[in-house]
Amino acid sequence: MHTTLSASKQWAQRNQTAAFLLKTVIGANVVALLAQLAIPQPWGVAISAGSLGVMVMGFALGRKAAIAALTLYVLEGVAGLPVFANGRSGLSVLMGPSGGYLFGYIAMAGILGWATDKGALQSAVKSVAAALAGVAVLYAFGMAQLSLFVPANELIYKGFTTYLAFDIAKACLACFLV
Repeated sequence: MHTTLSASKQWAQRNQTAAFLLKTVIGANVVALLAQLAIPQPWGVAISAGSLGVMVMGFALGRKAAIAALTLYVLEGVAGLPVFANGRSGLSVLMGPSGGYLFGYIAMAGILGWATDKGALQSAVKSVAAALAGVAVLYAFGMAQLSLFVPANELIYKGFTTYLAFDIAKACLACFLV
């Protein structure tokens, strides 16, 4: 009997691991696909549907799987797969003007996943608040790195106001979808 119970626990643990890995791979690739819907900007940070994918995956997967999915997404791009906005890839993208936003994707996914784990999806107000908090963290990461590439007097425009209306709409859409 003990052997059967142990085998049953092992089987359940393998299934949980397989489900986690599947969520991670699907999440990373949903973001990769959506990131291709992008409008390039001259300063190197595209207006992209990738952040919509991050929001949906953050809400849908929970904290651990969302962080894993977005970490995988960034690693895929660094490894040379054309997953970043406009089919870009490589370490140079991560170290360039848009790199902070890519790091911010991981943080945003973690925040939204945490909010889901705490029950935020049971309330439209809490969901939208969580999505907007995630966007604020995304901007903090993104603008910190972008500030190394654009003049200080252009940072708010090139790192924030250009994207704000799109990101508020994406936050509302992500809450509606999930």
